[in-house]
Amino acid sequence: MPKQIVAFGEVMMRLQVPGYELLTQANTLQYSFSGTGVNVASAMTKLGYDGYLVTKLPENPLGEAAISFLQRLGINRRFISKGGKYLGLYFLENGFGQRASRVTYTNRLESSFNTAHISDYDLDLIAEQADIIHFCGITLAMTDGVRDSMKVLAKKVKEKGGLVCFDCNYRPSLWEGGYSVAKPHYEDMLALADIVMMNEKDAMYILGMETAETSREEQLKDLIPKVANRFNIQTIAGTHRGINSDNTHSLRGYLYKDGLLHFSEKISFSVYDRIGAGDAYTSGILHGELAGFSQEKTVQFAAAAGMLACTIVGDTPMSTEAEILSAMAGTIDDIKR
Repeated sequence: MPKQIVAFGEVMMRLQVPGYELLTQANTLQYSFSGTGVNVASAMTKLGYDGYLVTKLPENPLGEAAISFLQRLGINRRFISKGGKYLGLYFLENGFGQRASRVTYTNRLESSFNTAHISDYDLDLIAEQADIIHFCGITLAMTDGVRDSMKVLAKKVKEKGGLVCFDCNYRPSLWEGGYSVAKPHYEDMLALADIVMMNEKDAMYILGMETAETSREEQLKDLIPKVANRFNIQTIAGTHRGINSDNTHSLRGYLYKDGLLHFSEKISFSVYDRIGAGDAYTSGILHGELAGFSQEKTVQFAAAAGMLACTIVGDTPMSTEAEILSAMAGTIDDIKR
């Protein structure tokens, strides 16, 4: 029986400006539905697992459209609650060259998910079902009610023997009060987590840890083992990313486990749609852990998954294991026939 992968998070409507236009230029928008939980649950489904999403959607045509979209992605609707009136929205303007992509949120804190009560979810049933449950720092930034639900659900999953995955995903625009307000909530989640997605900047800025090292790689080597020891985390992974002078992007993944730090090769690639690449990387790490890959293969697989996500329109990773393994091997065909 496939492992059950559960993600807790908000479903948002993505409204995208066509091409590389600005909102001030465009008069049409393309819509889809996304969110970190959506991306992870869907990506794990593509990799052969049963993907579930714990969320709440409005009981109106927008909510029904979202459910239809999730079902097309293969996500099980069993843990989706209904109620409330609103769905969070965000507008995406694609960057080009030195102009960064831009995301503008609206109506988010009033959404059905962010106004949900813990009683809207059958936490005991979810905990019984989940082999792995995924949480995200973006969700942690929302409301006290959402934070409470996250922490209670994480504890219940651990009590039932499931693994907790937490992606730090700190977004400055979402934390009124900054790092000092975020820190205790991050510490709570890190203490519950078995698998964590983060890098040295999270350790320094969110947790306030200090290092005498100056390069990013040396800071990572210094701080990540300390985070793992402090919070008793079995696996920590993350990426270093950059934009090259020719407008291609670069990515190098890392994985810390059993006291050893492993890096992927640094890969450079063209970007069609950048949003969701981090979730693809997370899913690659989870798959490597569940499939029994070596640590070297796991981090290479995750990096290739992140790269492929940048070649697909939309937030949600869509690549299969075979496609990711082909990308790892450098097998790129003009047309597959």
